[in-house]
Amino acid sequence: MSAGKIVTAPELAQVSEAFAAQGKRLVFTNGCFDLLHVGHVRYLQAARDLGDALVVAVNGDASVRALKGPSRPVNPEGDRAEVLAALGCVDYVVIFPDVRVTDLIRLTRPQIYAKGGDYSPETLNPEERAALDAAGSKISILPLVPGRSTTNLLAAASCKI
Repeated sequence: MSAGKIVTAPELAQVSEAFAAQGKRLVFTNGCFDLLHVGHVRYLQAARDLGDALVVAVNGDASVRALKGPSRPVNPEGDRAEVLAALGCVDYVVIFPDVRVTDLIRLTRPQIYAKGGDYSPETLNPEERAALDAAGSKISILPLVPGRSTTNLLAAASCKI
């Protein structure tokens, strides 16, 4: 059933347009989501609570390698999208190929943009921030779950092997 939640960028643009026409709030977030952990789940649940539906834009494999290094991602993009789509708090998932989500923001013009507490509005990528400002998106920074990250999980796992 979760496969119906995985959409293309043009399909997501249509969803966003319909939400805007209905006065509904589409919440948008993005990331690698390489190894899903409790920090991700709590963050996604909090993001979903900000609006009427949650879109998770997932970095494609090449962009994860560019951001995180040659040993990542651990899980391929299709698997990461499917796992996210299986979560009840996630309404739509889209895979994007670029390192930055700027073009997808320009295309979808979300009402709300959520990001984790390791960011602030001032530290967002300048092009992404400009696209959000141009779309009139409200930026919401959500708190991190201390000690929960994919990097920490991988480091802990390598110590135990």
